[in-house]
Amino acid sequence: MTMQDNDVRAILRRATDHLAGPPGLLDEVCRSGRRRVVRRRAVLASAVAVLVAAPVVGALEFSGTRDRGEVASPLFDQPTRGDLAGDKGYLRRVVETWRRHLEKNALDEGLRGEPHVVWAGSTPVGPAAYVAQRTATNPVVSEPQGDRMVAVAAFVEPTADGPRVMTGETVTDAGTHGNSQAALLGPDRNVLLVLDAGAPVEFSPELRYTADGRIDRTFEPVAFRDGAAVLPVPPQRTKITVALARTPVSMANQVHITNVTDILEPNREDRPPQPTLNHTLPGAEAVWGDKDVPEVPALDAYYDAGGVHTHDGSPLLHIRGVTPDGRRLLLQTIQYDDDPPRAIVMLARDDAPFTVAASGFADRTAPLPVRLRLPDRQGVLVAAEGAALGYQIGAGKWHDAGRDAALLPANATKVRVTPATGNATTMSIVP
Repeated sequence: MTMQDNDVRAILRRATDHLAGPPGLLDEVCRSGRRRVVRRRAVLASAVAVLVAAPVVGALEFSGTRDRGEVASPLFDQPTRGDLAGDKGYLRRVVETWRRHLEKNALDEGLRGEPHVVWAGSTPVGPAAYVAQRTATNPVVSEPQGDRMVAVAAFVEPTADGPRVMTGETVTDAGTHGNSQAALLGPDRNVLLVLDAGAPVEFSPELRYTADGRIDRTFEPVAFRDGAAVLPVPPQRTKITVALARTPVSMANQVHITNVTDILEPNREDRPPQPTLNHTLPGAEAVWGDKDVPEVPALDAYYDAGGVHTHDGSPLLHIRGVTPDGRRLLLQTIQYDDDPPRAIVMLARDDAPFTVAASGFADRTAPLPVRLRLPDRQGVLVAAEGAALGYQIGAGKWHDAGRDAALLPANATKVRVTPATGNATTMSIVP
């Protein structure tokens, strides 16, 4: 049993001592928990940004309060918003669907009061809603530490069979900052529903890369109306190209989309883990010593702020070395989904921060996947996992450069790559 399972079981025991949950309930809770772990890991991939939140008139005020008696009142005290707020027939179907969902999962006795439809509105793929209901007790949760669960909430999406409750999430007295505030709707997941939670939000529909592998996104403000925004997006069937974040845009300010896990991880069990290939070049110990790799703010331009991604199981590459002028050299690759990996070379003198010196796309199908020329005539970094490497200067003799990775001299004119099985490939090095 993992630590996560223990935490979940403890919370469930405190919240529902009198209930007998059905088989598979823990697995469902754990799936939701794993989604939150992925979110937290994404935040750790870049420097934490300061949240600057300005109130928006007419917003759904979700922020919690420390008053245990009214911890969730802002979420429940406002009337239903949206253009279907007056459609009693639809609201009744939503509430009935919500109750059946809770009964099926034996969670209805752990709640109190009536479910509240926070928002109900029309979308291009059918009517949708967001529902919340208070808990009967306020059990302590594992994170945020010391906070208490005060409600459960979920989006209700349109389907051919009628309304369907999407993945439910707990709401704590810390507020809904860590909860999903958006959902992808429709069979093609081409409609993005975003709740207005009281802070400016920016949206980008498409992920692009510059020629050197940096993230290239165009963000625009989300225009909320009557508690939400409904945005047409490209189909998000197998990977997520959209990005959504509070301002200023950063990974720390990402607005979570409730069903990204369902899109990104339907076959996760069949996907191999993503290994890291580590190589240390000759002479690196003299400048690296026992230094760990620090956080590198210079890499922020290569991370997708506001976006959510997975990987295809391809290995990541990590190389430590030293330049001829004595600087620490660090290469690492970043890969999103099944997009080509990007290789970034960083340099640092002594204990100064790393700066990006060269970057580009790595082609794993090529004989030499990585070939990046460093500035200031510090050489050409090459990498080909499992291959013997050599180089030539002009018409001179061939020199052995070791295996897997090497920093070739700046005046090298040719490189030779000999895989463990197969014939050698010789290619010119562009000055």
